[in-house]
Amino acid sequence: MKKALVSLLLTAGMSLGVHAAGGGIAWDKAPNKTNDMAALQNGAKIFVNSCLNCHAAAFMRYNRLQDIGLTQQQIKDNLLFTTDKIGETMKVAMDPKNAKDWFGVVPPDLTLIARSRSAAGQGSGADYLYTYLRTYYRDDTKPTGWNNLAYPNAAMPHVLWELQGERQPVYETVTHNGHQTSVLKGWDQVKPGTMTPLQFDQAMGDLVGYLQWMGEPVQNSRIRIGVGVLLFLLIFTFFAWRLNASYWKDIK
Repeated sequence: MKKALVSLLLTAGMSLGVHAAGGGIAWDKAPNKTNDMAALQNGAKIFVNSCLNCHAAAFMRYNRLQDIGLTQQQIKDNLLFTTDKIGETMKVAMDPKNAKDWFGVVPPDLTLIARSRSAAGQGSGADYLYTYLRTYYRDDTKPTGWNNLAYPNAAMPHVLWELQGERQPVYETVTHNGHQTSVLKGWDQVKPGTMTPLQFDQAMGDLVGYLQWMGEPVQNSRIRIGVGVLLFLLIFTFFAWRLNASYWKDIK
């Protein structure tokens, strides 16, 4: 688990896009967990323990994790691995030169990764990441032995296969306007993983939720403030309308 999501998110960051034979697959809707403190805390734990080996989050400070319910002591005891100062940004431990030698490119910063991709008719960057992390399958024709439905021919193998197990996509043939196409019907679990499919999906949802929150920590506050402002303007408009009517009522 320690290094698993590092490799997957590296590929996601370097090749953020969807390309599949026949136009690609529809992205699954990522669960909205930006208000779920327990999920965000678990996502932060997965991110710090798994992703900060290679990826930085240069625009996020550790002490900002207090916004998701963690205390300074909890952050110091469980999440400070690349620095001893809680006010520091989430630095990467790996040397950029080594990263380029090993991967061919410096692993991208993940602070805004969930906001960096959307597609008309597909979904958000969170939807893409959620789909990408969950659609690996065994493919012995590839050098890595793995392939991905969200990003076919992905260079990175499925390093989380021990958690998810081995799966194969199941297709059905659909005829439309005289043309036959293969459509994803579901998945066949070839070998079980240490997590059930539901547990794995929940873990990926927590991670994606944290990445989404990290891209805009004030998102929920902004929405609450926006709703409050609109309610104020609505009430103010009503009183202004009644005041105007009262002021001009005796003038003909």
